[in-house]
Amino acid sequence: MHPVLITIIKRLGLGLVTLFVVSAIIFSSVTMLPGDFGEAVLGQAATEETVAAFREELGLDKPAWQRYFSWAGSVLKGDLGTSFSGRSASGVDRSRSVAEMIAPRLKNTLFLAGVTAIIAVPLAILLGLSAALYRNTLYDRTVNVTTLTTISMPEFFVAYVLILLLSSLYKVFPSLATVDPDMLLGERLNRIALPAITLTLVIVAHMMRMTRAAIINLLASPYIEMARLKGASRSEIILKHALPNAWAPIATVVAFNLAYLVVGVVVVEVVFVYPGIGQLMVDSVSSRDIPVVQACALIFAGTYILLNLIADVIGIATNPRLLHPR
Repeated sequence: MHPVLITIIKRLGLGLVTLFVVSAIIFSSVTMLPGDFGEAVLGQAATEETVAAFREELGLDKPAWQRYFSWAGSVLKGDLGTSFSGRSASGVDRSRSVAEMIAPRLKNTLFLAGVTAIIAVPLAILLGLSAALYRNTLYDRTVNVTTLTTISMPEFFVAYVLILLLSSLYKVFPSLATVDPDMLLGERLNRIALPAITLTLVIVAHMMRMTRAAIINLLASPYIEMARLKGASRSEIILKHALPNAWAPIATVVAFNLAYLVVGVVVVEVVFVYPGIGQLMVDSVSSRDIPVVQACALIFAGTYILLNLIADVIGIATNPRLLHPR
């Protein structure tokens, strides 16, 4: 079997083990959330017997380990469970499946992440290459100062500054990113402009600096010196010699930031009231909707692990020396 394929299988197995451990952490963390769903629905006036009967109906009276294995077994079968939000003290059950609730929200989050990635990844690589090409110039210093400033500011602060500048002072984009399934593509892009710009500013800085650092680090290699002695121009050295060997660290940081677009989008979605999976998770935590919280957290964890696995595979495929460590 090819060494690359063996390494991919090992990383995939490690990813599955990691996901199993993370699922146990997610379940434990959600279980330890303060408050009780039964008491939240029935109110403080409910008797202990009524609350106990309600918890038994929801299966919350069982030991934690039994509930975990029941939940994990259902997830392996593709069943994320049923939301608690449709239940009421009167006995009326209007609850929906978790998958039905998450599907449209996840689609919205992936759309926002996709639009941001299409803008941010080429822009970050271009800025990183140009900064390395014109190292120690005014352009390089300006780009570095700008990216450091962006990294230093939290996402919500960047979001509020953009709302102030591009929505309040100058009516360029709407401040609320409310979308619906029937909305045309042009209108949808206009609505998500501010959250997309916010995410772009945050992740471009990380990817650009990593690209620049990877290229500059390779410029000190012996084969780069040989290319210089042969008379190659600075652009040829970077594009033809340094960049192909820099794809491994660049791919890793790109994968990390793409994972952030899905996993770390919660704050941005809340600020702009964007109907994504992050906003759904925050609302579910507030209402103690345990199955929805667990499903959202598991999707975030699975996305992060998958993109890191892809980054590892790309790094190995672009740098075969990683297959033979000394």
